[in-house]
Amino acid sequence: MRKNPCLIAILATALMGAAVALAVEAPAAKPQATCPVSGAPIDRSVHLDYQGQRIYFCCAKCLPEFRKDPEKYFAVFEKEGVQLENVQTTCPVSGEKLGEGDMGAPVSVQYKGRTVQFCCKMCVKKFDADPAKYLAVMPGEQETAK
Repeated sequence: MRKNPCLIAILATALMGAAVALAVEAPAAKPQATCPVSGAPIDRSVHLDYQGQRIYFCCAKCLPEFRKDPEKYFAVFEKEGVQLENVQTTCPVSGEKLGEGDMGAPVSVQYKGRTVQFCCKMCVKKFDADPAKYLAVMPGEQETAK
């Protein structure tokens, strides 16, 4: 089979363009600085732990609004590249303590505005198969039945 140099060049250009597009779409991670509800600066003494993430607010009045639709706010965190403080101490899949034993440093994955940590790559695959199941065992409040 003969290789067509023009076709190879076209494919290479397309792949490079896709890689650049992906790099542009993903904003750099930044710490949370504003309240997800009001947009005002956060008060670090006012926070909520939700599915392994610590979310800061400007005042206690914003917490009930967040609880009404947490996914709405996680989508904004994801879009804006906000990396929330993670409060996990164990892997949500295996239950193993993070960073202890033979596993070494935890494996971190970004999932819908959250940073989820695992004891190993095998647990990431299990999480990917059923994220809701494993988010439900994360520390802090959980999604309420609707």
